[in-house]
Amino acid sequence: MKSKTLHYSGEKAAVSYDVRRCIHAAECVHGLPDVFDPGRKPWIDPDRAEAEQLLQVIMSCPTGALHLERSDDEQAEPTPERNIAAIEPNGPVYLRGDMEIVTRQGDVLLKDTRIALCRCGNSENKPLCDGQHTPTGFEDGGVLGGSDGAPARGAGGGVRVTAVPDGPLLFKGPLSVVGSDSREMRLEKGALCRCGASENKPFCDGSHVRVGFAGD
Repeated sequence: MKSKTLHYSGEKAAVSYDVRRCIHAAECVHGLPDVFDPGRKPWIDPDRAEAEQLLQVIMSCPTGALHLERSDDEQAEPTPERNIAAIEPNGPVYLRGDMEIVTRQGDVLLKDTRIALCRCGNSENKPLCDGQHTPTGFEDGGVLGGSDGAPARGAGGGVRVTAVPDGPLLFKGPLSVVGSDSREMRLEKGALCRCGASENKPFCDGSHVRVGFAGD
């Protein structure tokens, strides 16, 4: 997993921007065009908005590429009460909540409240999405199929996502999987497809073996 983080400082707050995690969803540009202007250098100017305005727009960034660093004692970004995996049509899985991605050995690769997971199988920054679903023509409407997880019981806590080498993304913890049709499955564990070939998307059906998927 690659990272390249740039920092843009202002008088009351600073914004960090991870170039590797950005897939140009443009929520920031639409939300605060005076602050986030791709045609300007530097393209982020935190002083053009109040810290609360910055926080609200940055929290709309679905990938976690943007984060607010406040100079006061206020919490930079609250952790959502619910853990959600939203299936983007023809795109990634957007995680929101108390999330961490770990290796099979348990080493933490990333801990964040907003993460975009690749599900087309073509990202060069696996398990994160890098936007390759668009040029490679990945197609999936994001409607939920069957479930391979157990119903959640409303327990609190975070979600741990394990990147299985050459296999799926295993998750454990209270997670609401939401399809593009707004159908929701509340699960405590399961396996998400990341090879792009499952016939039971967004869940794994073992197709990674058939297609020879390779990914750390």
